[in-house]
Amino acid sequence: MQRRVCRHVGRELSQSQLIERSIQKKYRKELWTPFITAVKRYQLIQEGDRIAVCISGGKDSMLLAKLMQLLKLYSDFPFELEFLVMDPGYASVNRKKIEENADRLKIPVTIFETDIFHVANGTEKNPCYLCARMRRGHLYSKARAMGCNKIALGHHFNDVIETTVMSMFYGAQLQGMMPKLHSTNFEGMELIRPLYCIHEDDIIAWARYNHLEFIQCACRFTEKAALSTHESLSKRKEVKEMLRKMRRDDPDIEQRIFSSIHAVNSDTFPGWKAGGEEHSFLENYDEKNSGTL
Repeated sequence: MQRRVCRHVGRELSQSQLIERSIQKKYRKELWTPFITAVKRYQLIQEGDRIAVCISGGKDSMLLAKLMQLLKLYSDFPFELEFLVMDPGYASVNRKKIEENADRLKIPVTIFETDIFHVANGTEKNPCYLCARMRRGHLYSKARAMGCNKIALGHHFNDVIETTVMSMFYGAQLQGMMPKLHSTNFEGMELIRPLYCIHEDDIIAWARYNHLEFIQCACRFTEKAALSTHESLSKRKEVKEMLRKMRRDDPDIEQRIFSSIHAVNSDTFPGWKAGGEEHSFLENYDEKNSGTL
């Protein structure tokens, strides 16, 4: 196990402690500060919350778990955490990797099993959508059974940007990814995204610095699809690559997209949706003062 001497206190630090130290020291600006910014800006956590931190085994959810663990330690108000791992049918090597990393990071996980991969892979019509829906439902259900009122997911800054661009290019709508949502199917439950302001490149850098290896996409459907030479790249991968190329010429492009979804001017749109209903600028066009050209 990796150890390093802490000269200030004359003792050795465990690997878990070194990982925590890297978050608070070396990557404070890149990880800890934007994490706290999101928690405060979007009011993600309140006193008395019991939050199920959902861990898929990837780099994002594992970092989320560690950040939430540290926040609980230093928070000015009490809240409780459960670290929840759903096994949708992982191969044994992936299940083992999750357990090993949880032990390495000293995250006390609760693992429960489902047959989601088996069900989703048995359908030819959009198995990824079905898988995602089932995952969310199982996580909400298990979290509620454990007395939680919120679930925390590991979506980060780049997920927000990519989702926004994808909705424009492929969904024919302007739609973002919210930092928190009330569940429509589980009354009283809420979803929060504490990594909302953290960049994926910084998560990767942190993992590499600490010599951490996490599972990638462990879905057996995508594993099979990847074997096909005729399988096209996913739309998200296409958007990710497009943004990466744009960032070469304009390093601030993603930040401006992020800022734009916080400053939407509905007065300049001919149509929009609110509360599930479609609206047109014609509804109150004559009531407003006409603008000048």
